[in-house]
Amino acid sequence: CVEAQLTMGWEEASRGILTTDLVPKISSRSFKIGEQSISVTGMAKGSGMIKPNMATMLAFVATDAHVSHKCLDEIVRYANDRTFNCITVDGDTSTNDSFMLIATGTCGGPKVTSTDDPAFTKIRDQITSVCEDLAKKIVLDGEGATKFIEIRVEGGSSKTEAREVGFSVANSPLVKTAFYASDANLGRIMSAIGAARVTDLDVSKVDMWIGDVLVAKNGGPAPSYREVDVKPFMKSDEIVV
Repeated sequence: CVEAQLTMGWEEASRGILTTDLVPKISSRSFKIGEQSISVTGMAKGSGMIKPNMATMLAFVATDAHVSHKCLDEIVRYANDRTFNCITVDGDTSTNDSFMLIATGTCGGPKVTSTDDPAFTKIRDQITSVCEDLAKKIVLDGEGATKFIEIRVEGGSSKTEAREVGFSVANSPLVKTAFYASDANLGRIMSAIGAARVTDLDVSKVDMWIGDVLVAKNGGPAPSYREVDVKPFMKSDEIVV
């Protein structure tokens, strides 16, 4: 269980790696594969100079699952690409970062040696879940951060294109000041989308939601949009765009 993991030195270690962080960051999961109980626990540090790849952050994740080196390599790349490499606080990187994944194999049971093994997918997804939680905690503890903004981009021609649009919005100082002031400034967000390094971006096909409110349709204000409807979302500590 989570409590048991925290008594094994994780809490002390997580405090020992802090720098400008205000709080330690720990996450843990317990699950079963058949009758075998498996745990995944991780800790991270990071608060400033946070932008892939990977920025001033450290993350250490360990599991007692019995997994081959080849499978671990696949898992660490999969998890990192979907979590730590998807966050930004200030848009600055640094020369120091590490993400380590360790599998002790102490849970026993057969060793997972193939990515086709159903156990591989379950272990991978649980590790990714821990990494996602740690990545979110890094952003929430970002230097000067007051809100957590989740940016979802759908309909791009590739993952690279979608990520480029997302980071263009997330790293825009004007967008950040608008969210800080709880100001639904659609022009700033649309401008950041247009500034993304995406070939042949057709802004006339861009729709945008803030929370569950459709605020832009076909590149312009949605006919149904009323600022009063989106105000509650803008004042929230966590916002989805």
